[in-house]
Amino acid sequence: MNSRTARANLFLLLTALIWGAAFVAQRMGMDHMGPLTFNGIRFALGALALLPLIANMDKKRTTAAPPLATLIRGGVLMGGALFLGAWLQQFGLCYTTAGKAGFITGLYVVFVPLIGIFLGHRYGLGTWAGAVLAIAGMYMLSVTESMTMDKGDALVLLSAFFWGVHVLLIGKLTSGLSAVDAIKLAAVQFAFCSLISLAGAAAFEEISLSGLWAGIIPLLYGGLMSVGVAYTLQVVAQRDARPAPAAIILSLEAVFAAVAGWMLLGEILTTQALVGCALMLGGMIWSQARP
Repeated sequence: MNSRTARANLFLLLTALIWGAAFVAQRMGMDHMGPLTFNGIRFALGALALLPLIANMDKKRTTAAPPLATLIRGGVLMGGALFLGAWLQQFGLCYTTAGKAGFITGLYVVFVPLIGIFLGHRYGLGTWAGAVLAIAGMYMLSVTESMTMDKGDALVLLSAFFWGVHVLLIGKLTSGLSAVDAIKLAAVQFAFCSLISLAGAAAFEEISLSGLWAGIIPLLYGGLMSVGVAYTLQVVAQRDARPAPAAIILSLEAVFAAVAGWMLLGEILTTQALVGCALMLGGMIWSQARP
């Protein structure tokens, strides 16, 4: 492993750590404001955090920039999927734990090949074996003795579907773009997601300055660290990392979410839930390592 690859893997590990801990920030934010308000502000902060990086990278540009309409069209499509994934996840966190949400969200790696079938993609046996393991793990983690799934877990599972859609859109819309243009596209999607969320918050939620101030730490972490810093690290790292190891490292986000939930919120998983988490993580890693 050369030094560039090693640095890339380290950046990806840091990204997974930041994203995993973000589930705690998102859970804590729900004590002070509604899910649409939280997402609207954190994605606005994330978009603003990318502006200095974009300005700096634009100075070093060596290729022609894509048409503005291309960035806006792609940003709106990605921002729409991002809004649905983030809103359902945030809403689900009102009713479930940060650790469980982290593992269930990770099932987007299973939804990606399932959705890809309808787009003409083909996947090997390893992908489907990993999917079966992950689904079995989700059953042990979330399904109760009465064969029902808790409301929060169901919402987060639905969000994982839209995260899968989002991943496929990123792959399609960033193909051929330079690093700076990929980050511009990200800023547009964050801004669009923020606008939809804030419009929804104004219509359906009560927004108060006291609530925003009380939740300022989760908001700053969710916006600047989870959205701004972590996304930038991911973009920089994946230029030098190999795809399969990168996906495996990023799947550790679920483990970090469970650890952060235990350390910071006192969340405890039962033995059955821990076995379910292990199966889900094994399935996610298998589907990426042996596709």
